Amino acid sequence: MKRRIAITGVGVVSAIGVGQQQTCEALRRGRSGVGRVTHLSTVHKEFPVGEVKLSNEEMCRLLDIPYTDRVSRTELIGILALREALQEAGLTERHGMALVSGTTVGGMDRTERFYPDNLNAEVLMRHDCGACSDAIADYFGLFDFVSTPSTACSSAMNAVIFGARLIESGLRDIVVVGGSESLSRFHLNGFKSLMILDEAVCRPFDARRAGLNLGEGAAYLVLESEESRCRRGAEALGVLSGTGNACDAFHQTASSENGEGAVLAMRQALREAGLEPGEIDYVNAHGTGTPNNDASESMALREVFGDAVPPVSSTKMYTGHTTSASGSIEAVFSLLALRHRFIPRNLGWEVPDEACICPYVGGESGSLRHVLCNAFGFGGNDSSLILSNDAE
Repeated sequence: MKRRIAITGVGVVSAIGVGQQQTCEALRRGRSGVGRVTHLSTVHKEFPVGEVKLSNEEMCRLLDIPYTDRVSRTELIGILALREALQEAGLTERHGMALVSGTTVGGMDRTERFYPDNLNAEVLMRHDCGACSDAIADYFGLFDFVSTPSTACSSAMNAVIFGARLIESGLRDIVVVGGSESLSRFHLNGFKSLMILDEAVCRPFDARRAGLNLGEGAAYLVLESEESRCRRGAEALGVLSGTGNACDAFHQTASSENGEGAVLAMRQALREAGLEPGEIDYVNAHGTGTPNNDASESMALREVFGDAVPPVSSTKMYTGHTTSASGSIEAVFSLLALRHRFIPRNLGWEVPDEACICPYVGGESGSLRHVLCNAFGFGGNDSSLILSNDAE
């Protein structure tokens, strides 16, 4: 029998706010955080981005740590989000926990800050993905196991899936999962070279869509076995009822035209949750705003749900595409929607495209029981998860 996995704490930081309260208010009001670049040092001011509205110095003050220009923004954003999750779960003094934190850019923001003339061992030791996860864990001193999935834009969602497997196998009772990603020139220039950045705020599923906006942020969820939750008397915010991952390996960067990997991931999540497609009340889509992704994901949604596609929206117009962190950030958005009984509107959509679904842009949303969330990575590494009300 599948072990029940409760979510007992979450934390989130993105362009629309620091913490659940600011985030939920922005989602309900339809307030985007995407705008002109401020903190990233780049000549490409023509591309809107979803930056966290805090400087590194301000984040250090919030965390009560000395400021140094060698600390990665990825670390700082991650620590802020993880602190909120641990506080909500009542785990700020619980030692011996596991942390699974996805990222791809890692400490690149600091490496390029000192490259080429001032690179030294301290900077280079903070460069790789695992170093950022270790630094985030070290701030709290509560973790005896740290792992770093790095599968591009599905990294943080794959962290959630890995954490769930640790609990299902009986290896752990509590695993903190998620991811953190900061913007960097490497990041921005790389996506520019792919010619998939929009000079306007992105418009997922719209016929006029011209690309994505990059963003940064972090989110973590505390996953806990039902036995552990009951022993601690912790509140369940929701249940992780199903997960799915598939890799169609169609192309290095593009989604497959028939959405094969996405279909497999969504169907696997439904099977694991023991749900029929008609029981899903809302889908938080990957929805990047690129012509290829939105058409491919729409085809996959139609394949899975047939003529009864539930309300679907992308939340990337709020935060930008937070790449490796997007899976956990949007999982938290999905949980907030579930708990507070609303569906985030798909901002910017006006012109239908027959190749795409028509997303949710407002109206009645009522009570939600089961929410599906998608995160699709380069190389066709596609992941999905289903969050459910605790009462289900």
